[in-house]
Amino acid sequence: MNMAQATPAKSASNNMGSMSAATLKQMMGTNVAHDKAQNTGPTKEFLTFRLGAEEYGIDILRVQEIRSYEEPTRIANSPKFIKGVVNLRGVIVPVVDLRIKLGCEKVEYNGFTVVIVLNVKGRVVGAVVDSVSDVLELPESDLKPAPEMSSHAADDAYVTGIASVGDRMLIMMDIQALMSSPDMGLMENVA
Repeated sequence: MNMAQATPAKSASNNMGSMSAATLKQMMGTNVAHDKAQNTGPTKEFLTFRLGAEEYGIDILRVQEIRSYEEPTRIANSPKFIKGVVNLRGVIVPVVDLRIKLGCEKVEYNGFTVVIVLNVKGRVVGAVVDSVSDVLELPESDLKPAPEMSSHAADDAYVTGIASVGDRMLIMMDIQALMSSPDMGLMENVA
């Protein structure tokens, strides 16, 4: 099932739909990407999402819930990629637009735009993405290391690997490292 079909639609009154990671997995069923030989090694589960033309995967254990996009309250003098904050059941949550942070050419807000609510080092953070695709269970042997590139060519510090699933290439991302990096300014730096 395509997540675009399962994402709660925004109503005219701008109510936000939300879905926990557990509900998402249950609704979609876990899409198991095994070779025909049925790899018996350890597996990991990932939530996949789109940023522009690319598809990314993050550890499902970092996902708290998925919400439809609502315009956050802007914070003065914050970086362009920090869209603002939202009140999530009494918790003030900073919202980062990953499309802006990672340099996507086009940033468009529509009915498929969602916020992935993450729990990173005990802090709740929202990440805006174009759409959520799937929950995948992948054998660790299917995760290939990211190709080494010159530090000038690409910011690959948060890319943990690449996975091929059918005809799709997934860029596996360490979302915890990205969200807690000093340039994000979301976490206190501990010496």
